[in-house]
Amino acid sequence: MLEVILRYYKKQLATGYLGSYDLDKHEYADVDWDNLGSGLVQTDYMYIMKSSNDGKFEQGQLSRYGNIELNPAAAVLNYGQAIYEGTKADRKRDGKLLLFRLDQNAIRMKISAERMCMPSLSVDQFIDAVKQTAQANKCWVPPPGKGSLYIRLLLIGSGPILGLAPSPEYTFLVYASPVRNYFKEGSAPLNIFVEEEYDRASRGGAGGVKGSTNYAPASRIITTVLKALTRAKSRGFSDVLYLDSVHNKNLEEVSSCNIFIVKDNVISTPATSGTILSGVTRKSVIEIARDHGYQAEERVIPVDELSEADEVFCTGTAVGVAIVGSISYKGQRMEYKTGAKTVSPQLYSTLVGIQTGQIEEKKGWIMEID
Repeated sequence: MLEVILRYYKKQLATGYLGSYDLDKHEYADVDWDNLGSGLVQTDYMYIMKSSNDGKFEQGQLSRYGNIELNPAAAVLNYGQAIYEGTKADRKRDGKLLLFRLDQNAIRMKISAERMCMPSLSVDQFIDAVKQTAQANKCWVPPPGKGSLYIRLLLIGSGPILGLAPSPEYTFLVYASPVRNYFKEGSAPLNIFVEEEYDRASRGGAGGVKGSTNYAPASRIITTVLKALTRAKSRGFSDVLYLDSVHNKNLEEVSSCNIFIVKDNVISTPATSGTILSGVTRKSVIEIARDHGYQAEERVIPVDELSEADEVFCTGTAVGVAIVGSISYKGQRMEYKTGAKTVSPQLYSTLVGIQTGQIEEKKGWIMEID
């Protein structure tokens, strides 16, 4: 397999596609990088840290990737007390690894932990855990242009508790998997379905934090976001767009990412007001858009504005910036502009350029590690 990859990249070097990148200098795991998807690929190491009785976290350590043991009465199993974060490591052409805006993920996990009555790690502990996990699994970071190492961070109530109460003990876990395109469509435009029956989150709930349970149960009905998503995919849609739970008429977010609309070069996204996740990629894209001279605003967006939009796109750590080709609502299919000359490819190009070290950034977003 490595010989095949070497031949491919040497050919790309001959055409100038990879610049001065030399694959011979770097070691890789035995992966078919050309056909890498978004499914789990088991890597070598994971990181584990546990809280002590006073809620402080002990020194974490790397261990071989494997199963973990939980008490049947663990709070995460009985009451869903768990939060998570996701980030990525990208490989530069010189082999070094780049991490993107880790402080933002660390701060968001602290906010999520407080909302879920959990102790939180310090920003330094969070960043150190990501760095150690990325370095230990460096051979699993794809070659430049072939994907990223997705790093998942979990904080779970691992202590046994029978009555409804916060867990007496917590476990922090970090594992990683090489990934490429999140959607099966790859870079092709997405087709999204507006969900009217099920809600993702409600006011006063925990929709604005990255709680594990936000991605399974809905808030008003005994059903699941997974059910809505599965139903939409069975009808040929890429994902589901949810509306607010109060009026059922304002855009919230897609099941796995934030949403933006473009009209007359004004870029709008729903304001985060407790029910919408404050995405790190969302925040970054807003800043990048403003740097490009666009007006970028956060506000309430009625669903009716979808029929007037020129473009629509989604953002998230896993999806990057994904352009939307159509949205279906109340039996009407609305189609949007796509292609290289639209807004989202420009924003995506800048974002990826920063994340992979091809564009110099002066905002302090990038951390480089060997």
